[in-house]
Parts: sequence; structure tokens; C-alpha cells
Amino acid sequence: MFCIIVGCGRVGSELAFGLFEKGHQVTIIDHVGASFQHLPPAYRGRTIEAEVLNQDVLQRAGIEQADALAAVTNSDATNAVVAHMARAIFKVPNVVARNYDPRFLPLHEAMGLPMVSSTAWGAQRIEEILHADPCRSVFTAGNGEVEVYELAVTATWNGRSVRDLLGPTESVAVALTRAGKASLPLPEALLQAGDVLHVSARPAGIDELRRRLSGAKEN
Repeated sequence: MFCIIVGCGRVGSELAFGLFEKGHQVTIIDHVGASFQHLPPAYRGRTIEAEVLNQDVLQRAGIEQADALAAVTNSDATNAVVAHMARAIFKVPNVVARNYDPRFLPLHEAMGLPMVSSTAWGAQRIEEILHADPCRSVFTAGNGEVEVYELAVTATWNGRSVRDLLGPTESVAVALTRAGKASLPLPEALLQAGDVLHVSARPAGIDELRRRLSGAKEN
């Protein structure tokens, strides 16, 4: 895969080196030459010091042959514009933009861009840890709209069904692991203490499931 990385900060340099180590062809662009110092000495991909909003620079980087582009600068406007150009003008098949400031999420959403918001995602994960959340997120799809949560079944729910646990919540059981063996759980499957249940849900669904768990503990 030939990938162009826009922005050589900590995220861009880590991404570029990771792709390079896996054998991919990588070109990374930044308008500040000193930014390339973030790259490990073992990096042997291409670097370009130039203003990325210039289409000539993108063409010099080989965007017309690129399989993927990641815009990961600390400017949400730059990321949105470059990602939009890559997809709409140069028809790059796989494009992703970094969201740096959550207040600019609507900008990326309005353009329909695949994006990663490490700030919003990280804050959510830290909040879950601080609250000792019984539903631990293990996978995030999109930008957090749907997540897969891991739930350790306690004695409170022993002998009760998956349907009992999930109830009317906006969540779906995707896997049940018992004694190290996973299965696809039916709604009527009975739970045992020590089971690990993986549940796919949107934020509203998992919030309701947390309330049910808390209520069950009180009963």
C-alpha cells in the first residue's frame, strides 16, 4: 500500500513509522522541516517539507497513485480540506482525517469524512476507568457511535437469561465466553457467574444497561 501522511507531529510520525515497518510505501508531508525529527532514525520513507494545501505539493507526493491518505495535523480545517481534496479531486480510495478539537467535529461530519477523534475517545476511556465502569469498552466503530463492551457476569445474574440482562436496552449481545470458549448467544441463553458477555451498543444503549446493572445490585 502507498500511503501519504499529512502532518509529522507525534501522531503522524508514529503512524508513518508503523506503516513503514509493515512494509508499506510511505510519504509524509509537513510544512515545518523540524517536525521530521519526530520520526525514528530507522524510518526510510519519503519526507516532503512544503505547504500541504497546495495541490502541486500533493501531486509531487504522488497522490494520484496513492492508495490511502491520513490528514493528522493539529489543524482541523487543514485536515478537513486535505482529506476532502484527496477524496473528491484525486479519488484516493481510503481517506481518514484526525479531529483535534471536538468542537470542530461538525466540520468533519458535514463533509462526510471518516475521522478519528483521539481527544473525545481518550476522555471517554479515562472517564470509564475513573468510574470503575462494569461495562468496559474493547472496540470502537466509526468515531464512537457504536462500541463493543465487555461485561463480566456476576453472581447477581447467575441463572438469568441474556434477554433478562439486556431487556429493552438499545444493545445486542455479540459473544458469550465461558471457561475460555466463546459462542454466539441466543436471547434465551442462561448466564453463569464468571461468564464474559460482549455487547454491541450505542452510547444511549450502554447507559441504560449500566442503570439496569446498578438496579440489579440494589435488588
